[in-house]
Amino acid sequence: MAGSDDAPVAAADEALYVLTAVLLTPAQFPSLLGDDYPAACATLGLTPLDEGYGLVLGQDGAGARWTAVIDDVSLVAVAIASWDCGMEYELSPDEHTLVAALPGWPLALTVAAPDVPAPHDPDTEATDPPPLTPPDTSSWGPAQRRLGADEIALQWAEWRGRLDDADVLPNTQDYAPEASAPKAEAAPETEPEDAAEPGRPSVRQVLAEARAYIDAPPPLGRVRSSFAPGDARTLRADGPGWSIVARTDDIAFILLDTEPGEVIPVGRGPELPSLLEGLDKIAVRPL
Repeated sequence: MAGSDDAPVAAADEALYVLTAVLLTPAQFPSLLGDDYPAACATLGLTPLDEGYGLVLGQDGAGARWTAVIDDVSLVAVAIASWDCGMEYELSPDEHTLVAALPGWPLALTVAAPDVPAPHDPDTEATDPPPLTPPDTSSWGPAQRRLGADEIALQWAEWRGRLDDADVLPNTQDYAPEASAPKAEAAPETEPEDAAEPGRPSVRQVLAEARAYIDAPPPLGRVRSSFAPGDARTLRADGPGWSIVARTDDIAFILLDTEPGEVIPVGRGPELPSLLEGLDKIAVRPL
């Protein structure tokens, strides 16, 4: 997530001082908001359009938090790319691109617009929906699990470098806590429970659920493919209680809601390559 130069943009009847913007598309959306694109849209009360949206987060002149939803995805993509390269870019969507002006922010920000009051939720009518707030990530759960998977995808080389071959599970065996990779830093310290506890998904179960996606495609955005060095792709797949991060030419990592902070490495073995190939074929990709 990158910040702009606090340029004002029209949102509803007031100027919005832009702090940052993110994409909400089938291939790129804040996974903090849901396991897939329709779920992320539902969190914001939006209809999941095929082209997606751009979310512009900022403050009005009174300092209130607002999220402007626009349908000019290309404009937001160019702004984000410019900011990521350290370039200035004034994000000024046309008024006709505004889909909704939502009170609050769906994501946590640590920045604020200059020369306006501190960020706060706007005053709303009793009949208005409550202001958007970021999902709670103070304890391990779906949002924290997806954030952990995002971190691994972004820092693959670092996470991969922590492992020796002896640390990687063959994908034909079930998970035992002592075989997992180091815990994600954001997770609380907890003692792993017995791997045979009823109701806990095993590695086999997770891989089977992921393989089922190949024959019966899941909701849009639940499997995503992005750039990786060479001819490989980085895959992200999510399901009920689990996330997978993988490189098509390497191993996979699994995170579970039921294993706070645990990152489970799964080796290629005889099954993983075909699974990753199949998932990559059905995955959505950034344009």
